[in-house]
Amino acid sequence: MRRRRGRPGVVGTMARTAVVAGTATAVVGGVSSHKANKQQAAADQQAADQAASESQQQMADMQAQVDAMKEQQAPAAAPAAAGGIDDSAMAELNKLSDLNAAGVLSDAEFGAAKAKILGI
Repeated sequence: MRRRRGRPGVVGTMARTAVVAGTATAVVGGVSSHKANKQQAAADQQAADQAASESQQQMADMQAQVDAMKEQQAPAAAPAAAGGIDDSAMAELNKLSDLNAAGVLSDAEFGAAKAKILGI
């Protein structure tokens, strides 16, 4: 049998076309899959960033609440320091307290002496 030279026949052309079409389909599918994976990764990263941002905001809010609570508690201690009690007045108050505890001074006498020292 004689072998034909030159261009392939109809069957050969169809086979070549099928191979090219199959390869093109595989490449397009791979590119689409890669693109979808990149989009999903970007969406996941954006969601993680959003969650981190919300978490930081919550932490800042909680810290602000703690600071506000500390500021509310601080003024209760501030008047004693702002009253201008010096060391000698504090020493006298301690002596009066000791005398009151020992029973030398009554509660009324202790209160009067304390008011006199504090200037109330």
